[in-house]
Amino acid sequence: MAKVYNFSAGPAVLPHAVLAEAQSEMLDWHGSGMCVMEMSHRGKEFMEIIHDAEHDLRELMQIPKNYKVLFLQGGASLQFAMLPLNLLGDKKSIDVVNTGHWSKLAIKEAKRYANVNVVASSEDRNFTYVPAEETWQRDPDAAYLHYTSNETIGGLQFPFIPSSANGVPLVCDMSSDFLSREVDVSQFGLIYAGAQKNIGPSGLTVVIVREDLLGKALPSTPTMLNYQVHADADSMYNTPATYPIYIAGLVFKWLKELGGIKGMAARNDEKAGLLYHAIESSNGFYYSTVDAPFRSKMNVVFRLKDESLEDTFLSEAKKNGLVQLKGHRAVGGMRASIYNAMPIEGVKALVSFMMDFARQHSS
Repeated sequence: MAKVYNFSAGPAVLPHAVLAEAQSEMLDWHGSGMCVMEMSHRGKEFMEIIHDAEHDLRELMQIPKNYKVLFLQGGASLQFAMLPLNLLGDKKSIDVVNTGHWSKLAIKEAKRYANVNVVASSEDRNFTYVPAEETWQRDPDAAYLHYTSNETIGGLQFPFIPSSANGVPLVCDMSSDFLSREVDVSQFGLIYAGAQKNIGPSGLTVVIVREDLLGKALPSTPTMLNYQVHADADSMYNTPATYPIYIAGLVFKWLKELGGIKGMAARNDEKAGLLYHAIESSNGFYYSTVDAPFRSKMNVVFRLKDESLEDTFLSEAKKNGLVQLKGHRAVGGMRASIYNAMPIEGVKALVSFMMDFARQHSS
């Protein structure tokens, strides 16, 4: 089997050690005689799996006791609707920071249920920066303030956690940088993340919600979209995404073995540093599309000065075992997603290829 380094933005690379362990347990999980995929979600075997996963996630993120951890489905996109349905309460509006594609989709969906106040937007410069927080035009009576910490398509990442001014709860879509750096969960009212980037396979969504925000769902909220229902049932109101939860649990244990989130953040800093240095030192052959302070450490988006070489770049990269480097169709160019599971050897291989390619094609 040919070895490749997979730079897909999601579903994304998973740790080799996790896949190997899942392979060894595929036909018989811990002597149960069953594959996890065929277990009853209410049996003692799976209950052990989900309880261990929650325990390890709480330990990794130091989640306070007054927060619920929910293992849901529907991806981050379903959360765009669940948030206003559950958190609006008797309020009329929500605050949102617009920094890219996923922010815009969150805004569009929220407008179905609430007045949306865009406190700040970087669309004026094609989402290449995060507006300075002191310029944000907040609504002091908003139900919550929403932002996307990392925009996978544009390659932009917040280098700071916004303040929750006026007691307005802070809500964050962390789908693409969840568990990649340390955050103080107590600063947030709610954190959510689709699994298919840094947690596990697609099909699982993790929600971390402060308990005082539960029980405020609008009367029209469908039962399956009510956070309180899932919290009361310990994520077992219906059949959860059992196998993705199992893989997520293995990923959490893998992270703990590597020094937790602090250790992973240091690795991510090193990987991103290598790749951005290669871009900056190419004498303009490659260039970043995002202002330096806001460049993502998860999704490195870059272009070639000579755009006619892009197809050749992708083709030659694939021949060298470097795959899924094409940028999103909305922005073009290149995108190297270097999530937690991407080993530094993969980034070094990409950097080496980029340097060779630039030497071969520089005029």
